[in-house]
Amino acid sequence: MEDIVLASKRCLLLIFLVIVSLFLCQKVTYVSAFNYTKAYRHVSNLRLERIQNHLNKINKPPVFTIQSPDGDVIDCVHKRKQPALDHPLLKHHKIQKAPRRMPKMMGKERSDDVKEAANVLESAWQMWHVNGTRCPKGTVPIRRNRMNDVLRAKSLFDFGKKRRSIDLDRRTEKPDALGTNGHEHAIAYTESSSEIYGAKATINVWDPKIEEVNEFSLSQIWILSGSFVGPDLNSIEAGWQVSPELYGDNRPRLFTYWTSDSYQATGCYNLLCSGFIQTNNKIAIGAAISPLSTFKGNQFDITILIWKDPKMGNWWMGLGDNTLVGYWPAELFTHLADHATTVEWGGEVVNTRASGRHTTTQMGSGHFPDEGFGKASYFRNLEIVDSDNSLVPVRDVKILAENTECYDIKSSYSNEWGTYFYYGGPGLNPRCD
Repeated sequence: MEDIVLASKRCLLLIFLVIVSLFLCQKVTYVSAFNYTKAYRHVSNLRLERIQNHLNKINKPPVFTIQSPDGDVIDCVHKRKQPALDHPLLKHHKIQKAPRRMPKMMGKERSDDVKEAANVLESAWQMWHVNGTRCPKGTVPIRRNRMNDVLRAKSLFDFGKKRRSIDLDRRTEKPDALGTNGHEHAIAYTESSSEIYGAKATINVWDPKIEEVNEFSLSQIWILSGSFVGPDLNSIEAGWQVSPELYGDNRPRLFTYWTSDSYQATGCYNLLCSGFIQTNNKIAIGAAISPLSTFKGNQFDITILIWKDPKMGNWWMGLGDNTLVGYWPAELFTHLADHATTVEWGGEVVNTRASGRHTTTQMGSGHFPDEGFGKASYFRNLEIVDSDNSLVPVRDVKILAENTECYDIKSSYSNEWGTYFYYGGPGLNPRCD
């Protein structure tokens, strides 16, 4: 009898261990899926050699190196040695000095009292600043790219590039938000009959959760010109994004992007190819932003301005009230060498449906716009730059979202925030599958 009881206990213990083992395997599989790395043993020596050669081209020799507490390495590179100047169209380019005249303000500015009452704290900054170290004068901070960063990409060609959100043969003469291929948006946009020379907005920064390594969530400004139905769309973009594939983590980061051929071959994120010329030694494009907005707590936002210098024709990026980050040279573009025709503000996510259902990747704060301040993400004080180099408040915008059960947008107007909107959502939920 005792033998039977002992055997039963052993059997139960064995079953228990099997169940625990299966559980642990599931946990390990889940955790490893979010390590955002790939094992080298699956990569040929030839591919590793090609990747290393590419890294040697884009990682320029630093004058000084800063170790960020989030794990990033920031290289301080002499401004004349930065990757942008490797572009064949920029071989003889002379780095432009800061424009003497930024776009003029029109209309009423927010007062500090209004800002304080709204519980909005400006100047969300970057984690590599925590220890107070800065790059020396005459250099620019560049986030160092590593082997794992490239291995997470689909291919070396795809590294640092947006995958086309719209098939060229399926495009219509509509804003970029009407996409396919798994890209979903919630945007406001303006299409002016007059020429547009820039745009501005203030965006609060969150840390949306990302389900799959090759999905992302971003909030940005698009400056667009060219045809939405052809291969010649020009786009200049800047904002914040969470992209595990690009950065290897879930931190929101300042980013830029550009293309002159509808995301086919030209352009890239940040400084991952030649093009964008950085002039600021205190801001690292691609570096993590900190602190962040919290649900029912303080809201931290960044103000982004993109505008065309009327004298030299280059497209400058500003951060905050008057901090210049750098510029996209006019030589990079065809249609945007002149002016823009459309501006978009809003969010974008990638929904791969990897599990046969809608992704749980969040847009913005992960909450719907009707939850309002302190809970939902916002863009406020939308403005465009006119032909007189003046910032003009946008009074009428159109809004657009492909699937409002997953991500939505609601726009409004107030004296303090001008034209603004709340946007975003959780992705998968009982109404979104």
